Amino acid sequence: MPSLILLMIAGAAVYGFWNSSRAAAERAGELGRNACRAADVQWLDQAVHATRLRLCRLPSGWLGFERTFNFEYSYDGIDRHSGRMVLRGDELVSFIGPGAARISQIRRDTGDAQDL
Repeated sequence: MPSLILLMIAGAAVYGFWNSSRAAAERAGELGRNACRAADVQWLDQAVHATRLRLCRLPSGWLGFERTFNFEYSYDGIDRHSGRMVLRGDELVSFIGPGAARISQIRRDTGDAQDL
């Protein structure tokens, strides 16, 4: 019986990690799309790719994950450039990408963008 409870706890922890990883990837996708739209460049492959995961301390004092995502964009549809963003929790802490981009805060309730 105790082994079943431990298995359920481990399953819940794995599901929680997977769910938070998907949420971070969706947030990174929103930020990448928005940055490319603001810089008037083409966002290639319509995806972000997780390249790094590390444990860090969040501003609230709790332990959390810092995730690094890469994406690609093009100025003219022929060349490819790489961009990178780092999310600590769901907060953007670093962005390297199109030079003219301004990261905007996307309000989830209306779908509108508000410049920061």
